[in-house]
Amino acid sequence: MKTAISLLILSLIISLSVNASTNSDTVFVEKKITLQTKTGDIFGTLTTPKKFTKIPVALIIAGSGPVDRDGNIPGMKDSSYKVISDELLKSGIATLRFDKRGIAESMDAGKNEIDLHFDDYINDAKGWVQMLKQDKRFSKVIIIGHSEGSLIGMVAATIADEYISIAGAGQTIDKIIKIQLSTQPKFVKDIALPILDSLVKGKTVTNVNPMLASLFRPSVQPYMISWIKYDPQVEISKLKIPVLILQGTKDLQVTVEDAKRLSIANPKASLVLIENMNHMFRIVEGDSQANLNTYGDQNIPITAKLTKSITDFILKN
Repeated sequence: MKTAISLLILSLIISLSVNASTNSDTVFVEKKITLQTKTGDIFGTLTTPKKFTKIPVALIIAGSGPVDRDGNIPGMKDSSYKVISDELLKSGIATLRFDKRGIAESMDAGKNEIDLHFDDYINDAKGWVQMLKQDKRFSKVIIIGHSEGSLIGMVAATIADEYISIAGAGQTIDKIIKIQLSTQPKFVKDIALPILDSLVKGKTVTNVNPMLASLFRPSVQPYMISWIKYDPQVEISKLKIPVLILQGTKDLQVTVEDAKRLSIANPKASLVLIENMNHMFRIVEGDSQANLNTYGDQNIPITAKLTKSITDFILKN
């Protein structure tokens, strides 16, 4: 795609403002950095110890929707990615987290919906990896992708040193949508499935029932087509680097079976199932409503097993 091919990394800008903070007696520094592309600037935060040499750095890629670099969306403050960053820093692991194009500080880099492709996010991730690799202060670059960010990071990880998937889908998005549609009334399936089949073939559909506009509106179809072509099982099988697959057993959006599919596709990968962890990295006891009630509740801590699994994997390789 022209937009994907034309993406260029023009420069790394480190802002003059530096925030020094303390975290469990560890002094760290946050620097604002900018990835400049032909279609706009993408902004991120590089967090490191105040003094360091040759340490690992992890690029954290957010999930779908208007999620910012910290893991927050409008009206719901979760800060899960910021918490992960803070925890990794305690073990001497730097992080880079960023606002996706069109989100938060990177809003101006957003494209018209009809012009946005999945490859744009992949190339942005590759741009950040290349930038970090040029920084000789870092010993290796690890990609951590959550949810939709798992697949984005998976494809970009061909140029990284290690890859970690958290709650990553194990099938193409069209198969996932079909599973979700299977619980809908027959008349909904009758009008939705032919549209989905057309998108799988790479063909857009002009006439979409307004009832399905949120999923299949014409302006989002090019993005769907570009997303469908990436099969997580195929992409993870290409990786020759150390791979860690993390999955919670109480995730309402991604299943343990998804994680197992990824593990089978890359037999050398490490698979860790975290008992009772949901999609937002919290431990849940109770029904689906109790699960949903944890979303955006910063008073519920992220499970320590998640951050320990990530830290152990990075430090042992």
